[in-house]
Amino acid sequence: MAKELLATVGLLAVGFSLSANAQKCIKDNPPASPNAEAASGVGQYANLNQLVSRQHGSLYFQGKVVIEGGQLPWDAIPIVVSCNGARSYNTQTDPKGSFRIAAAAVNSEVAVVRSGSGNLAPAQLVGCQVRAELEGFQSSKVAIGNNSVLDNPDIGSISLRVDERAAGSAISSTTASAPKEALKDFDKAHAEAIGNHPDSARQDLEKAVRVDPQFAEAWYQLGKIEEVEKPQEASVAFSRAEAADPNFISPYQHVAALAAQRKEWQLVVDATDRALKLDPGGTPQLWYFSAVGNYNLGRTEVAETNAKTSMAMDPSHLAPNTEQLLAVMLAARRDYSGALDHLRNCLTYTPPGPNADMIKQQVAQLEGVVTTQASK
Repeated sequence: MAKELLATVGLLAVGFSLSANAQKCIKDNPPASPNAEAASGVGQYANLNQLVSRQHGSLYFQGKVVIEGGQLPWDAIPIVVSCNGARSYNTQTDPKGSFRIAAAAVNSEVAVVRSGSGNLAPAQLVGCQVRAELEGFQSSKVAIGNNSVLDNPDIGSISLRVDERAAGSAISSTTASAPKEALKDFDKAHAEAIGNHPDSARQDLEKAVRVDPQFAEAWYQLGKIEEVEKPQEASVAFSRAEAADPNFISPYQHVAALAAQRKEWQLVVDATDRALKLDPGGTPQLWYFSAVGNYNLGRTEVAETNAKTSMAMDPSHLAPNTEQLLAVMLAARRDYSGALDHLRNCLTYTPPGPNADMIKQQVAQLEGVVTTQASK
């Protein structure tokens, strides 16, 4: 059984999609602190059905991220909601910097939620803090207030400012020094990418790097366009971005992902180690790839620790496969019951498809193993 599960480790790495952040699951989130509820007159101190009915059907919160004195990066910016000091929800911005926190209503005429689903009710988010997480920047915080729950879902803007002490950044310093002609092509490519015209965006990015071969962000975005259909060319582009600006963090995650597809585990670890040295906090995706790489190199303790770090940072499961990977690790050391618990939990947020089908098969196999062990 353990051998069969271990065979999935490579599949987990290869199957990981950098675009899978579209998953919007809300699972296993603790409520806001009772003190915050008591102070605001909501939560367990409120009539929740009445509260929901006063939201005019708006069961979400929304806001926007702005960068002081600069432009937003192309990539989505992670948004974290912390309740009572713990990460309770995470999402990300759209290309214009807007984000939505989708809370689930309690049972009412507006919506019906399964008992025990673990979804957060809007009232449970009151008093929680919302911030952005972008490497090389410090974020302001916005509190979800009582007025947001009762009326307007807009919680306002989160500001990001450059952290002068940061070793690395999600925005390359080479962008500010790029020639105007290269910047013009880069901005044009951005508009084409937002408009879902990748071929045109590719052409504009190629123009930008011809004008300025040291334009790290242009190389990076070019690599992202090539990543699915031309992984070898994408690897070259990411390497050019890394060489042009070693402190530019964004390419390393993609380098690790492509190396994992090729099962070059040392390269996976090298890439994630460089990124985590620049930004020790990391991202769920970086910690996930670090766990995959280290596990395949036989560093099981490091791998398990990093997988748990990824999970703790990702309560909404935007980075898929991390919990499944942890289940594989537990099965390898014959903790079949623990592995089964994780796999069952995976099924609560994994969308239908081949990965969900594989998890169901693993659950069925482990259930047999656990039952046999219990009967001995």
